Amino acid sequence: MKVLIMAGGYATRLWPITKNKPKPLLPVGNKTIIEHILEKLANIKYPIYVSTNKFFEKSFREKLSKYDVELIVENSYREEEKFGTIAAIKNAIETIGDDDYLIISGDNLFSLSIEDFLSRFDEVKKTLIAVYDIGDFELAKRYGVVVLEGDKIINFEEKPPNPKTTLVSTGIYAFPKEVISLIDEYLKEGNKDAPGYYIQWLLEKGIEIRGYRFSGYWYDIGSSDSYLEALKDFLKETQIEEIQISPYSKIIPPVIIKKGAKILGRSIIGPYAYIGEGCIIENSDVSDSIIFPGTIIRNSTIWRSIIDEKCEIRNLELRKSLVGGHAKIQRGD
Repeated sequence: MKVLIMAGGYATRLWPITKNKPKPLLPVGNKTIIEHILEKLANIKYPIYVSTNKFFEKSFREKLSKYDVELIVENSYREEEKFGTIAAIKNAIETIGDDDYLIISGDNLFSLSIEDFLSRFDEVKKTLIAVYDIGDFELAKRYGVVVLEGDKIINFEEKPPNPKTTLVSTGIYAFPKEVISLIDEYLKEGNKDAPGYYIQWLLEKGIEIRGYRFSGYWYDIGSSDSYLEALKDFLKETQIEEIQISPYSKIIPPVIIKKGAKILGRSIIGPYAYIGEGCIIENSDVSDSIIFPGTIIRNSTIWRSIIDEKCEIRNLELRKSLVGGHAKIQRGD
C-alpha cells in the first residue's frame, strides 16, 4: 500500500490568506494542518507521498524536510492550470506505480484512527470511505452524501440539493489496486475531475464500496469559519515562547504566542488567539483570531478574524475579517 496526501489545491475560498501559502501549511494550534495528518500516520509503515503543485513546491519541501515523505509535483502554477483531484491521483500513480492506496485530503483534520481504518480495509478488501455524521442537512449539501445499508454504501451523491442523510464522505479513502487502476478509464470518459463523482461512477459500475463511520471531530478547512473553529478545538493549552509582555497586558488562555512577539500597553490576548513570530500587539484586544508573523496591531480590537503576515492594523475594530499579507489599514487618529 502507498499513502497519498492530496495538497495540490489553491484554496481560493480562503484567499487572500492562501494566495501565497498552501492551505495544508496553515497553523492549527502549534502544528500545521499537514503535520496533524502526518502525526496520525506516525505508526503507519507504508511509504507516504504528498501531491502538490509547482507554485507551492518550495513551501512543502522546506516544511516537510524533517519528515519521511516524498513530494509528487504537478506542473501547475495557478488555479486555472491545476489538475483536479482525480487527475492528480492519476499523475501520482504514473509516478510511483500501481498499488493499494490510502488517499487523504490535505485540508482535513480528523479524530479517525488510521490504524483501525486500514485494519477494516484489510478485512473487507473493498473500497473503503471514512464517513462522518455532521448532523445538519444544510451543511450536508456541501459534501458527498452517503446512504448506508449496514456498512455497504448503496447511494452516494456529490453536493446534493436535497441530501438523503447527514452522513458525509470526509476525503479519506482506501482503494484496492484494481479499483484505483480504473481512474484512467474514468477520466477518458470525460467525467468530472472530483473524488465524489468517481465514487458515484464506481457505484454505477456495480463496484462494492463500504463506509467506515467514525465519531469525534472532523474539520474540512474550506472557509475562515471552519479554520477558526478548528483552532478552538485544537487550542487546548497555552503555549507562550520568548516574548516581551507589558505588566499591564493580560493573557486569557488558551493562546499560542510565538517567539519575538511583543504584547505592549494595555492589551488583552485571548481566549483562542494565535499570535505569530515577531508580531507587535499594542493597546489592543485579540481573541478567536489568527495573526500571522510580523504583523503590527495598535489600538484595535480583533475578533474572529485572520490577518496575514506583515500587516499593519491601527485604530480599527475588525470582526469576522480576512486581511491579506502586507496590508496597511487604519482609521484616522
